[in-house]
Formats: sequence, C-alpha cells, structure tokens
Amino acid sequence: MSNKTKHAAGRPDAIKPRYYGRKWISVNLPDATCDWTHGGEKSIVTEDGNLSDLIDVLRELNDREHWQWPQRKHYFISDLHADPDAFAASLVASGGVKHLGPSPRDFELTKAGRKATFVIGGDCFDKGPNNLELLRGVRHLKDQGVRLRVLAGNHDIRLLFGMRVVGEKKDVRNEHFFVRAGQKIIPLIKEVWESYLSKKAMKSIPDTATCRRRLFPRDSWFEEFPKIRGGDIVPAQMDRELNRITKKVDNFEKLCGEQGLDLRQVYAATQQWKKLFLKKDGEFQWFYRSLRLCYRSGSFLFVHAGVDDIVTKMLLKHGVRHINNAFQTAMREAPFDFYYGSLCNTIRTKYRDVDRPFTRKGSRDVRSAGIAAILHGHRNLHHGQRLSLRKSQINFECDTSLDRHTRRLENVNGRGASVTIIEPTGRILGVSSDFPKIKVFEPQRTLDALLAAKKQEGNKR
Repeated sequence: MSNKTKHAAGRPDAIKPRYYGRKWISVNLPDATCDWTHGGEKSIVTEDGNLSDLIDVLRELNDREHWQWPQRKHYFISDLHADPDAFAASLVASGGVKHLGPSPRDFELTKAGRKATFVIGGDCFDKGPNNLELLRGVRHLKDQGVRLRVLAGNHDIRLLFGMRVVGEKKDVRNEHFFVRAGQKIIPLIKEVWESYLSKKAMKSIPDTATCRRRLFPRDSWFEEFPKIRGGDIVPAQMDRELNRITKKVDNFEKLCGEQGLDLRQVYAATQQWKKLFLKKDGEFQWFYRSLRLCYRSGSFLFVHAGVDDIVTKMLLKHGVRHINNAFQTAMREAPFDFYYGSLCNTIRTKYRDVDRPFTRKGSRDVRSAGIAAILHGHRNLHHGQRLSLRKSQINFECDTSLDRHTRRLENVNGRGASVTIIEPTGRILGVSSDFPKIKVFEPQRTLDALLAAKKQEGNKR
C-alpha cells in the first residue's frame, strides 16, 4: 500500500539528506535546497518550451490525488558506467550509507538505508575505469541485506549478448552482437585479461585467424541479415545497423591493438568473462539473474531509458511483473527478437524519430495504469536531474554524467555524484554534485511556484 499525496511538512531547507563519511569521497555535494522550478531548462523542459502544459498536468494529478507515494524511501542511482568511486559518492549523497574509509567499498548502511529501497537504473558497464570493482561495490551493498533492485541498461544487455555469442555456432540473427559492442567493450576485455589471465592461459587458445572467425560475423552476414524477418526492424534502423557493423568490423582489431591486446587475448578474455558471469559458481553470476526491465513502487515507474506505446499497453493490461517475466525469457532465449523489438526500446530509446513511438495514447495508458511519473537515466545531463514533460507524461531524467570518462570527454568539472530520492512524505529530491542546490519536487508547492512564475512573467509583459 502507498501513501496518497500529502502537503509535506516543513520547509525544504530542513529536508536534505545527511552525508555520512563525506570526507572520504572528494566530491562537492549541495547543502542548500530549492524548489525544482529553479534553474530554468537545467531543471525543467517541455516539448514546446511552454510551462502551461506542465501546469495543467500537475493540476490534474493533484486534483485527482493520482500521486501514490511509496511506503519506503527510494534511492535511484543510474548510469554508473564502471565507476566505483562515483557509486560510493552517490551512496553518501543518499544519506543511506556511511563511508568509512578510502576504498569505494568501505561503507555500511545507515539507519535510513536499512529501511529504504535502492534502485540501480542500469548501465553498470563500459566507459569508466573499473567494471568489476563497481559490481563488487553493488554486491557489497546487496550483501548488507538492503532492498536492492537492479534495472537493465542498454550497455549491460549489449555486453551480455555480445559475449555470449563468441565461439558459438554462427546464427545470422545474433553473430554480430560481439563486434556491435565496439570499442566500449575493450576496457572490460583488458580488465578481465589483466585480472585473471596470463601467457600460460594462451596455450589452449586457437590461432589468430580462428579467433577472428569466432569473434566477428561472417562476410555473408551483410547480405543475409537484411533478409531476416522478425524483430520489427524498420528500414531506417536496418540501414543504420549495417553501417554501424561495417565500421566496427573495420576498426575493432586496430582499437584493440592500441590497448595492447591482440585477438587471441580478446578471445581468451571473452571465455573468462563467461566463467565469471554465466557459470553458477562465477563471481558475478548474480548480476544478470537479478536484472529487471522495470520496477514500480506506488505511482512511480523506474526504467533505464523510457517507454513506447506497445510497452505502455503491456503495462496497462498485464503489469510490471508480466513485462519483467517477458524480459527474462527473451534475454535467455530470443536475443534477436528482444534487441530489435519493443521491449528493448525500454533500455534504448531517446524519443527520437528512429525510436519506437510514444504518443498521447501511450501517455493515457500510463496514466490509466496508475503511473504519475517515470524515472529513468540513459540521456546524460550536465546540471543534475531534470523534469521533462513528454506527451503530457512527467519524467524525471536522472543520468547526471556520473562516470569520470564521460565527464572528461564532455568537459564536466569535478567528480560525479548524484541520487534521486523519493520520500514517503510526498517529495522527490534531486541531489547532484553538478547543481548548487538540492532540487525539491513537491506536487502542490512546485505547482504553486510554476503559477507564480507564470503570473510574474505576465506582469512583465
């Protein structure tokens, strides 16, 4: 059972989380708070730039008491991309964890953390400095008995499908998945090689030509793949896919060489990865078994990227459990159908023309299913979390460029830390090292602030 919207007591300045072990994380965290309306487009965006639509949606949700708040506090952290330090700092930012020392895993739950639910929003792999250490940090959190939900991200699934096909019987539907992962997979391959393998392990590895055949799609794949039926691949998507794979096949071996890896080492690392992640006694076998495509609490839906009309119809008719069961089955048995179908759009969409459509009908289905807001990551931002309105659907965008690779590439200053907190008392907090204050969303107060801003703008005219 969830709590209905209530006008949360107290002023925002009194509600920030307590940061335990702040001295260990070397990240600037905000201490003051502000309403979510502060910051202009850094905090709120709508499709046409007109806040009137958001005002109307908030008024309707509030009047109909559509907000159902979880009974437990929820901490949402997304798009960690192999950065264990960003994870540690984000846990401190939540107030649910106390950091005790210099290692990213030197932490324990606080009283608030023991009562809360932690949601990891997908994309644990790629980009950052240490994939395996990040997963060890997530496991350390899990082992403390916390309520933990881990969502699938596009990088996580692409890695699984890519690694799994290496060395298997060629299937035109799937054999390109490894090279499709491209250069983003190379740091993990190097990490596995350096952590677990040595020259002695190479004695059983076949020659370079054989490894190349096992890693790459056949030459005939480029003619056979466009003839495939299924997966609902639209023509524009097919053209993009063929062009993408062509470039990656041409460049992959060279990029590996730049990291000191030959194809025999790459192949050996893929086989070791399978032992770690797919075998019952593997150190990380828990990861893919625990993945969900979506998670719901109260009137809030958590996904990695977004939704489309097909998924929203499934949500309305069958609910979250059905979607997650379909995801787990497809992940095991039908990677092609999943990857090019509607379910995978949930971890890939950026609401572009090439993505599967989300229309006002889909928005109505979301509302009819009892969802007031969707929380997701995937599209990285530089100024903390952002509220966006798409087809009258409220979204909280929570990918704040946490990992150091992205921050260096996109010139984002400082180290990353962020967490989006849903409180049972009826508010959402956006805590980020990239915004000077904690953004506070409370349905009625935020609506009042929007109305005041609109009135002030009218007076200026």
